[in-house]
Amino acid sequence: MEYHSFPAMSTTVLAGAEGSLGAVIAGFRRVEALVREHERRFTRFSEQSELSALNRSAGSWFEVTPEMYEVLGLALRYHHETGGLFDPAVLDRLEQAGYDRSIEIVQARSGAQNPTPSAAVGPHPDFGEVELAADRLAVRLPPGMRIDLGGIAKGWIAEQAAHLLNRYSPACAVNAGGDQYACGVPYDEPGWQVGLEDPFDPKHDLAELTVGPGAVATSSIIKRRWRRGQSENHHLIDPRTGQPAHTPWASVTVITDTAAKAEVLAKALLIAGQDGSERLMARYPKSAFIAIDMQGSLWGSENSKEFSYGNYAKVV
Repeated sequence: MEYHSFPAMSTTVLAGAEGSLGAVIAGFRRVEALVREHERRFTRFSEQSELSALNRSAGSWFEVTPEMYEVLGLALRYHHETGGLFDPAVLDRLEQAGYDRSIEIVQARSGAQNPTPSAAVGPHPDFGEVELAADRLAVRLPPGMRIDLGGIAKGWIAEQAAHLLNRYSPACAVNAGGDQYACGVPYDEPGWQVGLEDPFDPKHDLAELTVGPGAVATSSIIKRRWRRGQSENHHLIDPRTGQPAHTPWASVTVITDTAAKAEVLAKALLIAGQDGSERLMARYPKSAFIAIDMQGSLWGSENSKEFSYGNYAKVV
């Protein structure tokens, strides 16, 4: 197995592939170029990105690229399926909490010198009212809406990159900051070995998962944290309150068929917590999840035990 890593999307992207060294290296080059192309399209931190232009167009029809149209279609689907727990239209709330620059900058200025602004954020438009026109690849955001596609786009990009790498390698995977998609299975192995990271000690794994081709995504409220004024915030906004989510879980890992779905469900489950997890996962019986609570105990769906022999506090 050969590996290639590079910084992108405010994280580290790691690609792994088996096969002819020349083919694998060529595949790594194309993967890095593809990831950077999509990062420029979906980032909210550049006024030149397609996403920023779409946000500025709110209230009017805006023609988008096929890639943007596809991700927006997935976002609308999962918004409805999760009962609104997945909601890209919380960008104003996210910025109000202090996440208005890339996470490295936000964390560098964290503390008393990063005061909470006095201006309140009003109700945001319903993301379910976004309109799509497939015949002309056009999108209309409701007036005043600004969206952030960071998480779902990151998962989608990891999957697109893995499919591209698969042209050069029979067994490969791309992991973008916890969002992984794998094609094939490593030679003479039962599957891909994925460590279930301890959110409180990233150097330590609480369990090891063995997964086949498909997606694994982890979302945590521990890593992307910062102080603003006297409060400590994180990046996961609960659309029901407009505030950083209060959740009993520190991280959630989801195993499913697509990386966009895995990313969405990991965040939605973090927001839903134990009480809402069974109802949410009833829509996705073929998906599995493992959660780690604030005491470091593991919780999981019944089918998650197919992938790990870890000790669970409770099966949800």
